[in-house]
Amino acid sequence: MKYNVVHRGDEISIQLMHTFHELIRQRGLTHDEVSPDIVLSIGGDGTLLQAFHRYKDQLDHIAFVGIHTGRLGFFADWKPDEVELLAQLMGESAKQNDLRVVKYPLVEIQITTPQGIETQLALNEFTLKGVDATLVAQLHINDELLETFRGDGICISTPSGSTAYNKSLGGAIVHPSLDAIQIAEIASINNRVFRTLGSPILLPKHHHCDIYPRANQNIVLSLDHVYLQRNDIISIRSMVAAGKKVKFARFRPFPFWSRVREAFIGYESNLM
Repeated sequence: MKYNVVHRGDEISIQLMHTFHELIRQRGLTHDEVSPDIVLSIGGDGTLLQAFHRYKDQLDHIAFVGIHTGRLGFFADWKPDEVELLAQLMGESAKQNDLRVVKYPLVEIQITTPQGIETQLALNEFTLKGVDATLVAQLHINDELLETFRGDGICISTPSGSTAYNKSLGGAIVHPSLDAIQIAEIASINNRVFRTLGSPILLPKHHHCDIYPRANQNIVLSLDHVYLQRNDIISIRSMVAAGKKVKFARFRPFPFWSRVREAFIGYESNLM
């Protein structure tokens, strides 16, 4: 089994990387930066997003696992003092040729410009915002006009990204076993002249959302942590990525709702 490590670059993460290299070599795994089977992210969720985009063209054979070295990471669920246990379990998995994974859906974005169609993937979310003015755009669901949006922007998230920016916008937390995307408005304008739905929308797989921005708008697109500024966008189509999912290696149980509780509530609860 081959592995690689992507780290945040701080002193703690670098030291953990060196420690992990020594531990995992003793267990027969091979370091391979080009085509690994497992990618270990050491840092936070941002580090794991960087790892995902680095290897997004190899998702069919790569699984990710994360160690968080700062505040709790939602994807990175291993702690620094558990690095030896993680290396041990990875070694046992490699020896038995039994890598257990969970698979989460992704959002596919098709950006149409006069030059053609550009396709992107996002693990957490895709956002669209105006640069120097309010964003004005038509939203179509399955080729039917839903609304004309006016406001700061639009966020389209995956279930695994529903706990990130989407949550701060009032969106629902969605279990990642569901193949869906969620559309949430960012500060929409609602009055007697302008009117939007005003509620988050969940779309199942095989459904799509088309966004048609007003012509020649300066727009900022974000794909997870990657930002692009454009003024030539004709339309943007978002949907659950067909036939592509991100895989996370599971060397021990860590249910999704336990992650939610630990990330947002904590383990302690008041006595009734």
